Amino acid sequence: MELKWLLCVTLLALGIFAVQAHDVDEDNDADDVVDIEDDLDDGIEEVEESKSETSSPPSAPKVAYKAPVPTGEVYFAESFDKGTLDGWILSRAKKDDTDDEIAKYDGKWEVQEMKETKLPGDKGLVMVTRAKHHAISSKLYKPFVFDTKPLIIQYEVNFQNGIECGGAYVKLLSKTPELNLDQFHDKTPYTIMFGPDKCGEDYKLHFIFRHKNPKTGKYEEKHAKRPDADLKSYFTDKKTHLYTLVLNPDNSFEILVDQTVVNSGNLLNDMSPPVNPPREIEDPNDQKPEDWDERPKIPDPDAVKPDDWDEDAPAKIADENAVKPEGWLDDEPEYVADPDAEKPEDWDEDMDGEWEAPQIANPKCETAPGCGTWQRPMIDNPNYKGKWKPPMIDNVNYQGIWKPRKIPNPDFFEDLEPFKMTPVSAVGLELWSMTSDIFFDNFIICSDRAVADDWASDGWGLKKAADGAAEPGVVGQMMAAAEERPWLWVVYILTVALPVFLVILFCCSGKKQPSAAEYKKTDAPQPDVVDDEKEEKDKGEKEEEEEEEDANEEKLGSDADLGSASQEEEEEEEEEDRKHASEEEETVNRSPRNRKPRKD
Repeated sequence: MELKWLLCVTLLALGIFAVQAHDVDEDNDADDVVDIEDDLDDGIEEVEESKSETSSPPSAPKVAYKAPVPTGEVYFAESFDKGTLDGWILSRAKKDDTDDEIAKYDGKWEVQEMKETKLPGDKGLVMVTRAKHHAISSKLYKPFVFDTKPLIIQYEVNFQNGIECGGAYVKLLSKTPELNLDQFHDKTPYTIMFGPDKCGEDYKLHFIFRHKNPKTGKYEEKHAKRPDADLKSYFTDKKTHLYTLVLNPDNSFEILVDQTVVNSGNLLNDMSPPVNPPREIEDPNDQKPEDWDERPKIPDPDAVKPDDWDEDAPAKIADENAVKPEGWLDDEPEYVADPDAEKPEDWDEDMDGEWEAPQIANPKCETAPGCGTWQRPMIDNPNYKGKWKPPMIDNVNYQGIWKPRKIPNPDFFEDLEPFKMTPVSAVGLELWSMTSDIFFDNFIICSDRAVADDWASDGWGLKKAADGAAEPGVVGQMMAAAEERPWLWVVYILTVALPVFLVILFCCSGKKQPSAAEYKKTDAPQPDVVDDEKEEKDKGEKEEEEEEEDANEEKLGSDADLGSASQEEEEEEEEEDRKHASEEEETVNRSPRNRKPRKD
């Protein structure tokens, strides 16, 4: 067991050493290559070089790029692969109510490839500058009229530098006689605004449409409910994401990111404020009666304060059992003037008043329990009751919370087809961002879901495939993460290498306990652990020989015991025979016939 613990500690030490060695390598980046070839001959160098060449990982497969082409009828499609801004109009407008220095829409737009593109030749629209107003727009091939066909808006966004505060949403501009793309600005009428927006830690995915009040003719913005999905990764992972809005004639809508639904609902039920106002409203002229009682509980009018209730008793009293600590310095103040302080040279007593040295803690009080006048500590007063109040009882005159009466809403209307919005004739980006190089690509506006899916497959799908082909495997990602965070090496050792090593250690190094019979067979010292198969085999053969010898000895011993027993029986029989013979002889001698005559 001590060996196992020692190995565990050794592994931890190796992990820490690896982290320290990595830090030393980073700190001494200019001297991190140790020349060990000087101790090797040229042949070994060539072998090592050939090994390194053959062991290098194969390059990631390349995905060939081909500009997407719409597979059906579309109202707008743009992939920017021509490398120009043909068909797009840069705004020259100024924002109202803004300083002239920042009012201009002078942010720069360019058609470029992504900085870390995996698809050479794939270009997009890049918002190059930061902290400026940007506006660019383009006419649709034909206006979209909200009638019997669904509306599908789809495009790609990549926050190449992340995003601090800014948006990447698109606006579908309303078809009006006054529409002038050259003067496109924040107040240009739009029908739909859709796309990502972020500032601080507030991550949004807008879907806003402007609804026309049929009674007043005024437009009001209607915002879709916030999605339940976590949107943060779409803003921070620096990957290209596909944003899709599907708006159906039955007033239902879906919002998708990377072809996954993140929000859905109905224009009649899931917009704020609601499309249709309430039928009834509270009467603004109604007033609460003066005798209206809204109190559910009132003080008991029959309650009487007890005679022993002392309202003047304090909440805290001095502890009479407290004793002043020994060594308390009553005559020493807690703070004294700093003896080392000096009046500043520029101190003007006429202007600043009389100078006084700053106060510091009395050094004499540092070793004493306290200084100054000692006072007893305060404790809770057991007799404190506070101000007496009568108990509360139910109010028999309670009438509930007053509310003004309802009256018919004079502004009520019911629009059961909010899908039928103002037709759109242009698409535009009107943005402000504190981050540069936001990448836009592959805009499409159509009515057929299959056409949008094909467009996505030929554009965003290729980007996704190229990114997947270039991404390292799980092991490569773990190694890359450890390069950035060296402490992960310790985590890897603890979570992977250490458990595997311990399992092998515990499974393969257990001791074989000899049985009690083996100890009885021989007094020879027994080995603690048999690590080698040959030793185990030799031991087995030796034990078999010892068992055979023991068996032979036991057999010989039993035979000897049987022989001695039979010999004893023969001796006993001979003794009995001799005894019988002597008895017969004595009997014969005593017989009268055998007696000799007496001599007188």
